[in-house]
Amino acid sequence: MNNGRREFLRSTAEGLAAAGLGTPVLGSILGSLAAGKNAPAAGAMDGLHHPAKAKRVIFLFMAGAPSQLDLFDYKPGLTDLFQEPLPPSVSNGQRVTAMTRGKEQRIAPSMFKFSQHGENGTYLSEVLPHLATKIDDICLIKSMHTDAINHDPGKTLICTGSEIPGKASLGAWLSYGLGRINENLPDFVVLSSAFWSGDQANIQALYSRLWGSGFLPTKHQGVAFQPSGDPVLFLSNPAGVDRTNRGKMLDLVTKLNQEHLHQVGDPEIMTTIAQQEMAFRMQMSVPELADVSDEPQSVLDLYGPEVGKSGSFARNCLLARRMVERDVRFVQLFHRGWDHHKGLPAKIRGQAMDVDQPIAGLLTDLKQNGLLDDTLVVFAGEFGRTTYCQGKLTTTDYGRDHHPRCFTAWMAGGGIKPGISYGQTDEFSYNIVENPVHVRDFNATILHQLGIDHNKLTFPFLGLDEKLTGVKETHVIHDILA
Repeated sequence: MNNGRREFLRSTAEGLAAAGLGTPVLGSILGSLAAGKNAPAAGAMDGLHHPAKAKRVIFLFMAGAPSQLDLFDYKPGLTDLFQEPLPPSVSNGQRVTAMTRGKEQRIAPSMFKFSQHGENGTYLSEVLPHLATKIDDICLIKSMHTDAINHDPGKTLICTGSEIPGKASLGAWLSYGLGRINENLPDFVVLSSAFWSGDQANIQALYSRLWGSGFLPTKHQGVAFQPSGDPVLFLSNPAGVDRTNRGKMLDLVTKLNQEHLHQVGDPEIMTTIAQQEMAFRMQMSVPELADVSDEPQSVLDLYGPEVGKSGSFARNCLLARRMVERDVRFVQLFHRGWDHHKGLPAKIRGQAMDVDQPIAGLLTDLKQNGLLDDTLVVFAGEFGRTTYCQGKLTTTDYGRDHHPRCFTAWMAGGGIKPGISYGQTDEFSYNIVENPVHVRDFNATILHQLGIDHNKLTFPFLGLDEKLTGVKETHVIHDILA
């Protein structure tokens, strides 16, 4: 937000507060706006476990599982093995989906050209030309793996630490542990984007449990922004109800809730009170946040032509920058449509066109605003794609099945070593041969960069001290930390 607008909001808030236009709740909110945007709310942790390198996170989630072979993991030797059977010594009896069980597993090389970029000559696919210009800011992790072989458990695992629904999501854990930085905005926001219109098949639903609070208090769940109408559902007052009357109603409801809390002692009543007050604050903060009319054309151009469309991935990337600029702790962008069992070359080209320039623009925008140093940007899907073909196999058309054994994710900013690649797969991009990284390790590293020891952030539930990374052995990826 530019200085002129900030000063206008502050002076307006001061004037309204001085005029006594409001209820106790409204006066408190106006006073906080006048004092500045940051009024931290403490989390459950009694201080950080170690110094943090990142303050905020933007998680770019590619739902449907992008093919690492066609984007990041260059395997030129596969060209000579076109249509050859995948050797049993490579697949080694791996569990496969029902879609390819009992069928031939014939090798499908990527049809895309790869070229080297950046100081370290990192190979990237031709469908990512804009991201290639930012490769020196990125740490590619080519040795990711997961336990899940199907979409729903795969997404649930990386987002909540468990394949079993009902656990708390990563953003909810951060909200619970660290608290809120900006009292006038949610600390966990979810943006789901429209996707390339050329493929409407194999599009899995996004369930709210992916950003849910699970066993944590519900105030820590993600707040989903909408592409049209009110940015947040029911944000506007009903017709005939002005802000002052809304504040008086909230005061009365708060008093009733406090009496109920005193009677029954249910902590969720406190959550209700806090969320109602947050909603009241958001009536002032969210419309300003969602209004991008004050952005210079030079900034809009960074994100590409789709930035003008509400709900597009480009617009959501710009909104993500505006959110972390205002100290929203965790912003998660979901982009669907990456489930390419057939017709992959045409479909992945369209998907890449959706996200390539906006992501590069986001990294550039964060960096030129001094935000990349303490904002961790991460990119991942739920698993990878097979080297063998599913469906028709030609040099220009093929599909790929689900592959949990290896895939590529990346991190940038927030204390991560830039311009490096970590981990290695075999010549088939089928098995990991160097530095395996489980999705639990990935999440533990995110927590670590925000000053959290993943073993120490726990919540008692049903006799177990629950934690994001569960009970299995998990490691922070120290080799990628700056």
